[in-house]
Amino acid sequence: MPSTLLATVIEPLPSEAIDAASQAASQAAGAATAIGGELDIFQLILHASLPVQAVMLILLFASIASWVIIFRKKKMLDRAMREADQFEEKFWSGAELTKLYTGTTERHRDIAGMEAIFEAGFREYGRQRQRRGIDSKTQLEGAQRGMRVAASRELDGLEHNLEFLASVGSISPYIGLFGTVWGIMISFQGLANMKEATIATVAPGISEALIATAMGLFAAIPAVWAYNRYATKVERISGRYDAFAEEFSSILERQSQD
Repeated sequence: MPSTLLATVIEPLPSEAIDAASQAASQAAGAATAIGGELDIFQLILHASLPVQAVMLILLFASIASWVIIFRKKKMLDRAMREADQFEEKFWSGAELTKLYTGTTERHRDIAGMEAIFEAGFREYGRQRQRRGIDSKTQLEGAQRGMRVAASRELDGLEHNLEFLASVGSISPYIGLFGTVWGIMISFQGLANMKEATIATVAPGISEALIATAMGLFAAIPAVWAYNRYATKVERISGRYDAFAEEFSSILERQSQD
């Protein structure tokens, strides 16, 4: 028996078996890395197909543009609220309307917000009073018309680019989903040439495709939040402008009857 064991010759494994074993080991290592959460996002993006990369590029540009608009719009709305507070404090401090109007027009700067509404209404009111044969009702209607035009112009400036945030928030998830579907489709098409398909062979392609959905959500969530917040602020500012126009109209009506 011992002589028989010594006489046995150990033959080396075939090269095909060695290659298969090494490939299985590498796939297992890749799967273990994915399960461990040590995904390299940059490598997944680089190895994605061209259509998926194009989708990711579109979503990246949309996200960057959204953040630029978010920061600019925050600065603009905060300034509008601050200027409204300052002008209301000055308006209700008891200053004469003529002096307040003169101070508004003499300063060499672009007036905006509530101050612009006051300037437009008082200017039109003074223009109507200089005309002969114009009754007080017509004078008041002219002032109200001027204030409405000025308020509409100010609100258009505040609402500018809000529709872009709404568009990014609504369509970005669908663009990302399109990239995901396309990437998964390509991954399953590649499996047609394989005899055996395992999770380790399918997982990389699906991971690359799912990055597009993640980027779509990354672009959409801040845009939706900012749109809802800023639209509410614009609506609040619009209410303040309307209230001021009504109160100023009452003051002008009392003056026209004196």
